[in-house]
Amino acid sequence: MTTTVLAAAAPTAAPAAAPTLAPAPALAPSAAEQLRSAELEQLIHRQPGRFRVLTGDRPTGRLHLGHYFGTLQNRVRLQDLGVESFVVIADYQVLTDRDVADRLAEHVEGLLLDYLAIGIDPSRSTVFTHSAIPALNQLLLPFLSLVSVAELGRNPTVKDEIAHSKQAAVSGLMYTYPAHQAADILFCKANLVPAGLDQAPHLELTRTIARRFNDRFSSGPGATPVFPEPDILFSTAPLLLGTDGGKMSKSRGNSIALAATAEETARLIKGATTDAERRISYDPEHRPGVSSLVLLAALCLEADPHQVAEEIGNGGASALKRLVTEAVNERLAPIRARRAEYAEDRASLRRILREGNERATAVAETTLREVREAMGAVYY
Repeated sequence: MTTTVLAAAAPTAAPAAAPTLAPAPALAPSAAEQLRSAELEQLIHRQPGRFRVLTGDRPTGRLHLGHYFGTLQNRVRLQDLGVESFVVIADYQVLTDRDVADRLAEHVEGLLLDYLAIGIDPSRSTVFTHSAIPALNQLLLPFLSLVSVAELGRNPTVKDEIAHSKQAAVSGLMYTYPAHQAADILFCKANLVPAGLDQAPHLELTRTIARRFNDRFSSGPGATPVFPEPDILFSTAPLLLGTDGGKMSKSRGNSIALAATAEETARLIKGATTDAERRISYDPEHRPGVSSLVLLAALCLEADPHQVAEEIGNGGASALKRLVTEAVNERLAPIRARRAEYAEDRASLRRILREGNERATAVAETTLREVREAMGAVYY
């Protein structure tokens, strides 16, 4: 999975004009895909109980504002609407592109703290760790039998990770990545995955695996398909650039972590890339650095970015950065406070993970039993 396993979901309920906030993306869902996402949104509001969602992240570092506005807020929105949610902390998938999973326990705990701080409720959303669910990971074997090496190698995420890998050679585990993500989604029979366009190939392969399994093992007279073919709920979340003007990333040191202190936040914003033009405007195409800062302030203030830029006017980069710093720190203050409070109770964190792992294990074992029965692989 990517840094955010199934990232950048639909807009939160609050800002009605969310689509106008985003810089124009290079790629966008087709008209048919956008229509389907709109239909799904309507169904979610009418019948949230018919959906089950799988989302999650790899524990490779602190979650940042890009995650927050891109996907985390939406997870809370779906949870609060009554959609059953599974949130995976994908610790096994850290190994796909790393020789050693450094500070893994620390990152797992940090991820859980971020989830709790932004509003994920463990009584309504099942938060679990990849490595603790053996039955989920056993699904990888039959799933790999349903896809070719060429199909795995063509996956854009796999190709990108290989191209940008810092290792001399990538492990075989990298090529299992798309099938493993399919196991994450299908173990709980999730029928809805909120994701950005970059995740569409993963979802398409997941649908292919589900369809091929059903066709091969549960298509006889009276047979019931084992797996749903999950829908993708496309993102209209705004794109935030890193403080260096590039893609915001945990590994590039250009992001503002949810757990960052107010002082650290101010320092990062102070060093953010802008330009020499004094008058502030919102023009993502021609002024990406300035516009990303304007957008960040607008998101934190739940305001229109054009209006934010107009109010700053000729104040220049210093006034822009001052406003962004104040807006971000004000928005993150209650999240930081909740995070600090949860961090004081380590026993509670362990209990939350243990209970989430137990719930996910029960679901995975039920699914694996159905898979074995469909394959005729029950010998006792």
